[in-house]
Amino acid sequence: MEPDLAPARSRMARLSDRTQRRPLVALLLWVLVFAGSIGAAAAIGSAFDDEYSMPGTESQELSDLLADRAPDADRVTVDVVFAADSVAAEQDRVAALLAEIAAMPGVGDVSDPFTEPGAISGDGTVGVATAVFDGTTEQAAGLLPLAEDASGDGLDVALGGDPVREAEEGGGGAAEGVGILAALVILVLMFGSFLAASLPLITAVFAVGTTFCLAQLVSHVTTLPTYLTPILFLVGLGVGVDYALLIFARFRSELLGGATRRDAAATALDTAGRSVLFAGSVVIVALIGLYALGLGALQSVSIAVALVVLVTMAASVTLLPALLALFGKRIERRVRKHAAKAKGVPGRRWNAWSRLVEKRAWLAIVLVTVGLVALSAPLTGIRLGFADAGTESEELQSRRAYDMLSEGFGPGYNGPLMVVTDGTEAEARAAYEAIDGLDSVDSVSPAFPIGDGLWMSTVVGTGGPSDEATVDLVHELRGDVLDDAPGDQLVGGATAAAIDFSDIIEQRAPLFLVLVVGLSMLLLMVVFRSILIPVKAAILNLLTIGASLGLVTWMFQNGALGAEPGPIEAFVPVMSFAIIFGLSMDYEVFLMSRMREEWVRTGDATEAVRKGLASTGGVVTAAAAIMIAVFGAFAFSESRLLQQFGVGMAAAIFIDAFVIRVLLVPAIMKVMGRAAWWMPKWLDRALPHVTVEPDPEPTRAPAKV
Repeated sequence: MEPDLAPARSRMARLSDRTQRRPLVALLLWVLVFAGSIGAAAAIGSAFDDEYSMPGTESQELSDLLADRAPDADRVTVDVVFAADSVAAEQDRVAALLAEIAAMPGVGDVSDPFTEPGAISGDGTVGVATAVFDGTTEQAAGLLPLAEDASGDGLDVALGGDPVREAEEGGGGAAEGVGILAALVILVLMFGSFLAASLPLITAVFAVGTTFCLAQLVSHVTTLPTYLTPILFLVGLGVGVDYALLIFARFRSELLGGATRRDAAATALDTAGRSVLFAGSVVIVALIGLYALGLGALQSVSIAVALVVLVTMAASVTLLPALLALFGKRIERRVRKHAAKAKGVPGRRWNAWSRLVEKRAWLAIVLVTVGLVALSAPLTGIRLGFADAGTESEELQSRRAYDMLSEGFGPGYNGPLMVVTDGTEAEARAAYEAIDGLDSVDSVSPAFPIGDGLWMSTVVGTGGPSDEATVDLVHELRGDVLDDAPGDQLVGGATAAAIDFSDIIEQRAPLFLVLVVGLSMLLLMVVFRSILIPVKAAILNLLTIGASLGLVTWMFQNGALGAEPGPIEAFVPVMSFAIIFGLSMDYEVFLMSRMREEWVRTGDATEAVRKGLASTGGVVTAAAAIMIAVFGAFAFSESRLLQQFGVGMAAAIFIDAFVIRVLLVPAIMKVMGRAAWWMPKWLDRALPHVTVEPDPEPTRAPAKV
């Protein structure tokens, strides 16, 4: 028997060997983890809650003050809005409706609009009653049919308020189903086999399902928002299919190159598997960067999304190899059959495309850069905030209620400000008088007592809750207006809190950008032993993100393509930046690692670009198409937040994969030539040596740069 002279196998190759030898054990472990997490989540349930803590802000200070000394002053309410030619003539019908609502579960005190001052508009055509609400979203949904039944015969009734908006928002199940179906279709077309196409999806479903159940359990320990579920799916499915596809594509390539199934799996895990682990680490670094913003809501979301990426990485390098071992023979047969039907040499078209780009490298660089900068232009006027009911569909009751209130009482009625004086009645009266004379104030109520030594005035501005005029009013009140008034005043409420949240993000975003970009560049520098490649990657990623967020701003802020105009959700830019920056690194790592592999092997920079693109172009574009389908499906969600996420990330992936990676990167690499792989010797010695692709034996040493 001949001795085994093969070199020692790497850890990833040994991991592949273990899962290949005992695939049922690996699969059973994942099934047990998945089933156990489902059982635990079903038994304990979830405690998702939209709590937005903002330490150090005036609105948070006021919220804490009210919770401590006047808890009844800041209660959750449902607005019952009604309109008629004369609401006084409809008093009996309105009273009957309010009695029905008061008897519903979750509803507390209901005000009488015909005795409460200011509840009927000046022209007598619009009225509003306030119902205290402490029920569930399902109970809020149960109120909607009552308003629908009461409408008609000259009376229009609609419900508004945060509980109603939450009840009217869809769960996004249809979007998730469309994303999975689209991913399956693309994979079947790519691999020519339903079985082969199913493996990346199975891997992603195990990872996303397990993480979602774990998130339900974690929600009892820390605050996790209700909108986290679709975001976990959005990122988890996209990343899960993406990572599994990259590994499976390398496995298929090795099979077609003549390797055995076991060797093909080992090579795939030792090459693409390393790329997946590194790329996933960059995504996690970008997400953890959200901690720099100091916002509890974003910090909890970043941890949950980082967890789904981490579980996906684990599933890709353990569950997928087990599935390849179990179904390897059938997959190999169908892969070879599909390859036999294909015409031409694999990667031939991508090689030809690379040569074409090389001939017009500077033209490609200039045209694409100018185009991306132009797409980023709307970002210069971006306005952050939280969309109000005025941006919802006109078919929803919350939107109709918003419009009726705006017509009857003015746009500022939908976003009142709370001005609380901690002091004497005279000090509160002085604050009221200072506010009453402002041109930007439509009305202000005289101060009334709400607790021991606390007095509150309700301020209605001339602009809507998300208007720039309201932002200016909040800053004006907190500035000279109330600074000159005696006593201690605080300006808060839901509208002021949204403005504070946006201000924090705008102030701390530069630190967040520096942390994420700087750490990512450092990681790329360590892996690729280059100065220019990390710089190139950072600049191109910033262009991608700028162009995609510019598109979101143009569409949703300016009201293009049928979208309701309004501010960009304050969460979207920073969350999108973290996720997109990380995902863009996936393709950067996958593409550049293959180029580096050829560079180390041949020392020919031009040929390294051609072969790198030829071997990865098809996989990158297929993976991008899947992610675009998954993210794009959320553009049809009823939630404006998810719409903006979906459009922004689908646009970013399209730009990154189909413009940056297959056009701009080859052009830039051609221009940089050998300099792309240069690093000072002192820096090369100082940095730790970490490789994504195992270095092959070079056919000749790379030329000195």
